[in-house]
Amino acid sequence: MSKRRATHAGSWYTDNGRKLRVQMEGWLSEVKTDSKLSACRAIIGPHAGFSYSGPTAAYAYKYMDSKTIKRVFVLGPSHHYYTDGCEVTGCKKYETPVGDLDIDTEVVDELLATGRFQKMSKRVDEDEHSIEMHLPYIAHQMQGTDFKLVPILIGNLSPKAEQKYGELLSKYLDDPSNFFVVSSDFCHWGSRFRYVWYDKSAGDIWQSIEKLDRMGMDHISKLDAAGFTSYLKKYKNTICGRHPIGVFLNAVRAYKGKGEPSLEFTHYAQSSKCRQQRDSSVSYASAVYCQPCRQ
Repeated sequence: MSKRRATHAGSWYTDNGRKLRVQMEGWLSEVKTDSKLSACRAIIGPHAGFSYSGPTAAYAYKYMDSKTIKRVFVLGPSHHYYTDGCEVTGCKKYETPVGDLDIDTEVVDELLATGRFQKMSKRVDEDEHSIEMHLPYIAHQMQGTDFKLVPILIGNLSPKAEQKYGELLSKYLDDPSNFFVVSSDFCHWGSRFRYVWYDKSAGDIWQSIEKLDRMGMDHISKLDAAGFTSYLKKYKNTICGRHPIGVFLNAVRAYKGKGEPSLEFTHYAQSSKCRQQRDSSVSYASAVYCQPCRQ
């Protein structure tokens, strides 16, 4: 049975399961929940090293209700491997320091049968961090429950492809036993990222970055796929999970249930506050998506 190793454990986050649970519990305990977000069906969360993004991710995972979930989809961007499509895992299990996770091979086969998904190699699977960095929180929040994982690597998609993949995944979003995790950091600012957009009217550089990020977050909060695409085209913000976000927004657009879905950002942070051109930072944001049960 093929298992994906936790290749970033011990470097991007601790490989000691006990310490990892204590760390996550500490961050989760700091989050005060909002009752109006209790019908959470999906989250957006960051995927950087835990020391940077772990506290922000807690503001999303606090709303994950294990009692209602049978399957977790994780949409993660591809950082090192180029594809203009989407790929699924060929593994049967994913390893984490807090317990292994079973892959829903039936759903993986369903996706492959559409002809729109490919199977990623184990090397690509293990090299990518955008999905792995969510697994400890998923394993922790879902401990003691019977659920399966559906990891999907999202490539460099055109807006039309984002719409097509969103439509394909919308039937799973309609099912209240499914939960979606959308993996994304926000602005990567600095010369090392080749992105130094600066609106001096906003104040210091870090304030300009936040203004830029929040413009994009506003489109996401409005579930506005077309507006988000236009924003990216205009500002070219280095949101690494822009394609997973685009796919998810298009899945929401194809939603067939009754009632109005909603999305709210619950936290925003930056790895450091840039004040000079030689500085650099990465932004992190968490969001909660709520969707009425299909009638």
